[in-house]
Amino acid sequence: MKLCNNYSLLPHNTFGMDVRATLFVEYDTVSELHDFLLSETFGKHRSHFIHIGGGSNLLFAGDYHGLVMHSAICDLTVVEDTPNSLLLRVGAGYVWDELVAYCVEHGLAGVENLSAIPGEVGASAVQNIGAYGVEVCDVVEGVETMDLQGNLRIFNREECRYGYRDSIFKKELRGQYIVTHVMYRLQKSPVFKLDYGDLRARVEAEGVPTLKAVRRAVTAIRDSKLPDPKVLGNAGSFFTNPVIPRTQYESLKEQYPDMPSYTVDDTRVKVPAGWLIEQVGWKGRVLGHAAVHDRQALVLVNRGGAVGAEVMELANRICDDIYNKYGIRIVPEVNYIV
Repeated sequence: MKLCNNYSLLPHNTFGMDVRATLFVEYDTVSELHDFLLSETFGKHRSHFIHIGGGSNLLFAGDYHGLVMHSAICDLTVVEDTPNSLLLRVGAGYVWDELVAYCVEHGLAGVENLSAIPGEVGASAVQNIGAYGVEVCDVVEGVETMDLQGNLRIFNREECRYGYRDSIFKKELRGQYIVTHVMYRLQKSPVFKLDYGDLRARVEAEGVPTLKAVRRAVTAIRDSKLPDPKVLGNAGSFFTNPVIPRTQYESLKEQYPDMPSYTVDDTRVKVPAGWLIEQVGWKGRVLGHAAVHDRQALVLVNRGGAVGAEVMELANRICDDIYNKYGIRIVPEVNYIV
């Protein structure tokens, strides 16, 4: 187990904030996590700690005066092999895109649309990551966790209460359980979901759709729109797409005929946050050392030397301008750490 004082979190956040944690702990096994949670050291920091994954969905306001924990549990095992599906049990520290690559290489369908999403397996189940018409909850069968007293508990899919970029671990049980493993049910016969953006055109340009073709297409689309965090610090999509009442959307549509939407259900629609940001003139604009990316308005970037407060101020101004024009509240998908 790794335990460091005054530890730089620069390698653990894709925004490129060189902030420090009073104490950093990285564990390799469930047993190590159990022992640490029962230790005197954890007891001293229990009132102020966070557990992070790959740091791709975090924005630190400054140094973190407390304990930061990280999982290095990276095992992958086959739990069940049926004629139609395979059940995988994957450690929370396993890199998400490496898992997608494994599935595609082995002909396992269900996560190919989630290619090139940064982060780790544990965070995928907490955030309910999604892209191109697919959410990870579609394939999650169970989430193995440990509470702060060292007790194990497995949550089935229904108990996770998944919603759009949401789960029970982000709300009611926030900070009460630590994910150790996630179980995913992958299908041996793919059912492709291509009706999002220009995904179908890219995939079918290669011929008959395959898992590898979908992965290549999704990766290419993301690379064309999203900056490499190693070059330009960012956390990917900064905001969630707002879901609004259909009646509100229809009223706005009369004023703004070009406003796009995606149906959620009979009474609600989803409006692309990136479109809203562009319409209020923020795409490509700079505020101090932070900016809105010039190719993808959903992405806020660290131009070099930005601090968390600058990015937060930029986000607040964008949100205010959208609300003032459209009466729609957009909210950050990124977690603020203060």
